[in-house]
Amino acid sequence: MGLIKEIRFFRSQDYNMQVLLLTVMIYAFVLPVVEVFAGAYVMRNTNDPALVAYYQLAMYCGVVTTSLVNGLLLKFINVKVIYSGGILISAVSLGGMMLVKDLGLVELGLAGFLLGAASGFFWTNRYLLSLYNTNDSNRNYYFGLESFFFSIANITVPLVIGAFIGGLDGRTVLGITFNANMCYKIVMLCILIIACLAVWVLSHGHFVMPSDTRFMHIHFCRLWHKMLTLAGLKGMVQGFLVTAPAILVMRFIGNEGALGTIQGLSGIVTAIIVYLLGRLARPQDRLWIFFVSVVAFFIGTLANGILFSAAGVLTFVVCKVFFQPLFDLAYYPVMMKCIDVVANIEKRNKYTYIMTHEVGLFLGRFLGLALFIALDYKVSQEFALKYALVIVAGLQLLAVPLAKNITKCSDDYLAAHHIKD
Repeated sequence: MGLIKEIRFFRSQDYNMQVLLLTVMIYAFVLPVVEVFAGAYVMRNTNDPALVAYYQLAMYCGVVTTSLVNGLLLKFINVKVIYSGGILISAVSLGGMMLVKDLGLVELGLAGFLLGAASGFFWTNRYLLSLYNTNDSNRNYYFGLESFFFSIANITVPLVIGAFIGGLDGRTVLGITFNANMCYKIVMLCILIIACLAVWVLSHGHFVMPSDTRFMHIHFCRLWHKMLTLAGLKGMVQGFLVTAPAILVMRFIGNEGALGTIQGLSGIVTAIIVYLLGRLARPQDRLWIFFVSVVAFFIGTLANGILFSAAGVLTFVVCKVFFQPLFDLAYYPVMMKCIDVVANIEKRNKYTYIMTHEVGLFLGRFLGLALFIALDYKVSQEFALKYALVIVAGLQLLAVPLAKNITKCSDDYLAAHHIKD
């Protein structure tokens, strides 16, 4: 009866919101491959954590470049078409990287940039469609359900892929001798099929975008600058969330099977908690969710820095899997309410804020990854793996008072102008 009740609640939501959620639910099974196993693939073929960070930085350059290109394309092409293209190209471009035999600086830079550019079409249009098809009262549920499926995907996909690679690597089946790179290519084919299914679901949506397509602006109000600072803090962590688990697990534990098992087992409880919070938490509860998530992440980075062993890596990955969906559950509704407010203040197309938000994320990602690369080359690889995470997690604690201030300013403006969320 509980499951039936939840399905009925889902079906009571706006039709376009249902389509967006179903699309993301399917695409969620692609993301762990992009976010985790791409880094593990680069680590396996280069054995250099700094090159993994370099690859990730190139990927983020592609994302921020796409945010500008996407705004120009929206003037001429339906958002649904661009969103679908981003989903498909991200699957294809990741497979293309795995066809390259030698992963040098040029190859890694190009592969990372192209994958980032493809992913950028997905993320920017996901934000845009979510912004126009949700409101503050249902965004906890929207992002809670999204995070629930992201967590489920982070449980199942690493387990399945890890078992697949670990089980076939070095074995001969039906006269074919498999190695890890061949297994990765088979995974990419499956990912492309899943991406096509997500596009098919998205095609059933009926999305209407504003006629004003101007999005290039330089000056913004003080509230949006605060939001960009919060985006920068989030971006600093994002870079490490993608690279650090793969680097640490491959160094201390040694294979993708272990990576999949650790990520999978630590996500079960998180998936349930995130869904319940999204379903039951009120908008005013978001700051508590912020607080719990960043404290958990800080504890995990301390454990890794102090122990710097398999046990420390296990603790860090568990805290990371707990932190990421909880933080996103609180972050995105705060961001979207802020966009609603500043767009009303400045009378602008909301896409301009999505684009500049990507710039804020990129600056944070750049600083975080640049910190890691600098510590790796100037001090030592061990020092970077130990303490870069602790520094970034300590800075992340500033997100709590900053999010509180942004929320208060947004609420005060809405109340003063008698605007309902």
